[in-house]
Amino acid sequence: MAELLVIRHGQASFGHDDYDVLSDLGHRQAKAVGMLLRDLDWVPDRLVTGTLRRQKDTLFSMGFTEGAEEHAGFDEYDFADLLKARFKGDIPALVKGDRKTHFRSLRETVFEWQDAAFDGASESFLDFMARVEAARAFACDTDAKRVLVISSGGVIGQMTRAAMGANKRHMMELNLQIKNTAMTRFMFKGARYSLSEFNATPHFMTPDGAALLSYS
Repeated sequence: MAELLVIRHGQASFGHDDYDVLSDLGHRQAKAVGMLLRDLDWVPDRLVTGTLRRQKDTLFSMGFTEGAEEHAGFDEYDFADLLKARFKGDIPALVKGDRKTHFRSLRETVFEWQDAAFDGASESFLDFMARVEAARAFACDTDAKRVLVISSGGVIGQMTRAAMGANKRHMMELNLQIKNTAMTRFMFKGARYSLSEFNATPHFMTPDGAALLSYS
């Protein structure tokens, strides 16, 4: 069996005009998880990211800079677009700026998106599921034994939900648990794949490492 190690990007810039930029903490998180993999002698045979800057910069700050491939299926769903569709362009200010309100709205909006309860989103939930599965199949279509992917929380939640055969709501419950630079591991052989480890952060399990913990 081969390993597919999917790592969520480091902390991005919540509340800024451009969210798709790692914060200073995000770069430190990425460096820490990269050092851990090297300390464990876990050397990837294949590198894949989505097309988002925060994903590619996480890989760079981890210290893996050569030969990375991209697949847009590993990109996060567009929450700003979903909010715009749900609220018909009139997004409440608290949803944008207050962290607690933001994440409550995120959960509620994704549940409505899953149920096709509003129109106007650029991507349906069915299309999101299909492209995530296409990205997983792309990453696993290889002779490599250790595949490293940098992706985002919603994608990792969906991959994990699918591997478990859980209902669609479980995707979002998992999404909201995933820590920045957490590791989720799948084992695969041909078309077969299964979940081995979810949301692991051993690089945060020291007093110094605990200060790096974040969820957004």
